Amino acid sequence: MTSDPHASPAPPAPADIEGLLRGVIDPELGSNIVELGMVKKVDVAPDGVVSVRIALTTAGCPLRAQIQRDVRARVASVPGVTAVRLDWTELDAEGKAAAMAIARRNVAERAPETALPASAKVLMIASGKGGVGKSSVTVNLAAALAARGLSIGLIDADIWGFSVPRMLGVEGRLEGNEAAGKIRPNRVAVGDGSIEVVSMGFLVDAEETALMWRGLILQRAVRHFLEDVEWSAGLDYVLIDMPPGTGDVQMGLAHLLPRAEMLVVTTPSLSAQKVAVRAVNMGRQNYLRVAGVIENMSAYVAPDGSRHEIFGAGGGARLAAEVGAPLIATIPIEPAVADGGDHGRPVALGEGPAAAAFADLAALIVTEVSPPADLAGCSARLLGAVTAALDAHDAAQASAGSPGSGSSRP
Repeated sequence: MTSDPHASPAPPAPADIEGLLRGVIDPELGSNIVELGMVKKVDVAPDGVVSVRIALTTAGCPLRAQIQRDVRARVASVPGVTAVRLDWTELDAEGKAAAMAIARRNVAERAPETALPASAKVLMIASGKGGVGKSSVTVNLAAALAARGLSIGLIDADIWGFSVPRMLGVEGRLEGNEAAGKIRPNRVAVGDGSIEVVSMGFLVDAEETALMWRGLILQRAVRHFLEDVEWSAGLDYVLIDMPPGTGDVQMGLAHLLPRAEMLVVTTPSLSAQKVAVRAVNMGRQNYLRVAGVIENMSAYVAPDGSRHEIFGAGGGARLAAEVGAPLIATIPIEPAVADGGDHGRPVALGEGPAAAAFADLAALIVTEVSPPADLAGCSARLLGAVTAALDAHDAAQASAGSPGSGSSRP
């Protein structure tokens, strides 16, 4: 007997939902809500309704909306989930103390895995195959976000097929800060915003250079971009132009950046749609949130405004429906896109149908899909108060010469 291909997928196990929630980070404490003890209960009903009880550090926490949005987005994207119900409560005194201890210990004892600012939203721009315009989408989205006055980091992780420097019109080697032992990214001003970019293209003599590297060397090169770059502390977003497919680099980045979210690029064709599903599955198997689908090369818009679907139609919508993620943009075919990429003038900074589509995409990301982190909430103040009190306690013990002055607190 064969299974019905049209049957609804089975609901996920509670353990799978809890694993996914490890990607939801309290934006101020810097640890995931499962580790902090904020996830009190996860139930999955036979009809796919998922119920999650979350305890906040403060009942009226202004960051509740952000945590709610992240939880809903991650859980609702899982096949088999029909609805997400959230129940809110507040941590008791013991729970708050434990959460603060975990956060303080992490700050004091656990070295950051990357040099990326904790407040920056990380968006991986991925595709299942090459030739869908993923790098073009990445560069133009970075330009559109920077044009809104935001500070953007851009990592060209397509080590073999690097093209970001040419598309941005940036030349020159990466320089180093010898005192700090860090690489300085190249910087491009875009109106009131900026783009900081690193790429293998800044480390080779010519764009035509063939890099014949195996998996471990590729992963190490990408780790350098995450760990050894002097990124600005005020970055709002970090965009990563992923290599196509689901190989070593993709899996390595997913493990290094568990808080990252994926935007999957496809074209209207059925073949591109089917291959893109693999990228979605890779992300979800590593508990990454798939934030949306972008259909590139959706149609050619003629000067008279007529649309011509050269590569077919509906691939983005089909992919979005198949993987349970929203279709957040359809980017039209326009000669200015290719010309801008060839000459370092991102079409997003000009005018026309494609520029308008990228502007709309940037606005949607900032307002709905993945808004910038708001760090003016409750947990930081609570952590600061607890930290100050504990530091005062330590200082008092040290001053009194107490045998416990070494502090045995976690």
